[in-house]
Amino acid sequence: MAAKSPLALWHLLSLDAPTIAVLWTWFIATASHVHLPVTSILAMATAVWTLYAADRLLDTQSATPSDLEARHYFHHRYRTAFLAGILFASLGLAVLLPRIPSEAIHLYLILGGLVFGYFILIHVPLNHSPETKAAPRLPKEIAVGICFAAAVFIPTIARHPDLRPTLLPSALLFAALCSLNCLFIYAWEHDPPDPIDHPVHTITRLALNHLPTIAMTITAAGIALAILDHRTPWPIPIANALAAILLLLLHYRRHQIIPLNLRAAADLALATPILLIPFLK
Repeated sequence: MAAKSPLALWHLLSLDAPTIAVLWTWFIATASHVHLPVTSILAMATAVWTLYAADRLLDTQSATPSDLEARHYFHHRYRTAFLAGILFASLGLAVLLPRIPSEAIHLYLILGGLVFGYFILIHVPLNHSPETKAAPRLPKEIAVGICFAAAVFIPTIARHPDLRPTLLPSALLFAALCSLNCLFIYAWEHDPPDPIDHPVHTITRLALNHLPTIAMTITAAGIALAILDHRTPWPIPIANALAAILLLLLHYRRHQIIPLNLRAAADLALATPILLIPFLK
């Protein structure tokens, strides 16, 4: 394997998603004055890594070579190691689950059912002609954003259900940000777009045509929420706004960055909570 930058390896090893998930899980709880035990953080990291590694391995089985990116080839090349990692991570998660509050387990079971449905819809092929590619049965990038956001908010609202209405606007904003992250990545990896070889869901196609507008809307909504809604812990929407700005800047500089590093940088752009740690009380 050729030498890779730390940023590229962070992405290729599927460590990007769990890192962002852990950071936001801790950040949301801390900004809301909720203490999370280490077991919750470890369970989040383990579960997200397992899901993302499995998803990338499944992509190598269900997608055509033209649909695959560096992360897929990397997972296929080291398939045995990733499968062993998934096995050990699953065993570790089984050990951690009894230490997770029952309310959180209940919410995760609901989310798990949705994620299972997502895996079925994305990875089980439709019965269509081999010469014709069908559009996905759901907007994958948007579905991933919603599920990811739900996962990182569950530990906080499970411990303090009274925070659900307070954190709902921030959760919706973060879901939009995560979807935007996935949409930007799709746009960069399929530039120019090819509707024949890479058909997309109607909702995805509509969103892809307005990515800068969506990014600016998330930024404006985050700033407005932080200023106008005094119940909302302001660092959360501000972190969303900053991340949307960074994604937009990456979009405008996408042709100047190596594709693999650009993909990793898109996830790194979501690490904006680090910038706001000094403001947490």
